[in-house]
Amino acid sequence: MKYYIVLITVIFIAPLNGMTQQFIDEAVVEYEVKTNIKKTMGSGIWAEMMKENMPQFKTGYYTLSFTGNKSLYKFDHWDEKVKMPEFLRKSDEENVWFYNYNSNRFNIQKDIYGSKFYIEDSITQVDWHLENENRIIAGFNCRKAVGKIMDSVYVFAFYTDEILLTGGPSSVNGLPGLILGLTIPRLYTSFIATKVSLSGIDKANIKPTSAKKIQTVASFKKDIHSRIKEWISEDDDEDSKQWTNQFLWNTFL
Repeated sequence: MKYYIVLITVIFIAPLNGMTQQFIDEAVVEYEVKTNIKKTMGSGIWAEMMKENMPQFKTGYYTLSFTGNKSLYKFDHWDEKVKMPEFLRKSDEENVWFYNYNSNRFNIQKDIYGSKFYIEDSITQVDWHLENENRIIAGFNCRKAVGKIMDSVYVFAFYTDEILLTGGPSSVNGLPGLILGLTIPRLYTSFIATKVSLSGIDKANIKPTSAKKIQTVASFKKDIHSRIKEWISEDDDEDSKQWTNQFLWNTFL
C-alpha cells in the first residue's frame, strides 16, 4: 500500500515540476542587428554610384546586460565576413543606451558624424497592441506585439515574459517581458537575440554615461533639426527627404 501511495505522488508531482516556469531577472543577451543599407540610400544618381561599392547588409552584434530593472545596451562586434567603410560603422560603435526602469529614466550616448551627444530624460511609452502569434527565439517562447514609435514608425516585436526586464534593443521597451525579436520596416532593420547568458554579467558597468553637458530629448531634437537645415535645403529632391527621415528615425531610436 505504501508503494502505491509513493507511486501516485510521483505521478502527480512530476508533471508539476516539469511545468515550473523559470523567470530571469539578470542576464547578458546578444542581438544580431541587420540593416539593408542599400535600401536606406534611396535611388538618386549619387546613391546608385555609392551602392556599387557597398555590401547589401550591415550586420553587427550588440549586447544587452541587465540586472533587476537596470540595463545597458551597446555595440559589441561586426560580422567579420563583411567589410564596411568607417562612415557606416563609426556611430554605431559609439552609441550606448542605459535604462533605469525603477526611476523611469534613461541615459543615452549618441554619436552623430563624430559629435557626441548625451541625453537624459523620462522613458518614452510605446503604444503596443498584442497579437496572437508566437515564435521561439534563443530558446524562449515569444509573443508578437505591434507598436508605434516617434508618432509614425511601426515596429514589430516578439517578447518573452520568462525574462522579467520590460526593455529591448535600442530604446524600444514597454512590453511585459524582454523583447528578443524586433523589426523596423522603415529602417530596413531587424534585431534578433542569438543567445542569452545567465553568467558573465558585469553589474558594475550597468550605469549611465557621465558627461559635462547632458541634454533633454527636446533640446537634443532642437540641435539635430538645426543641423539638418544646414545640410539640406528645403527644395531638395525626394531622395534627400527620404534620407532626412531615415536619419531622424535612426537618431532618435
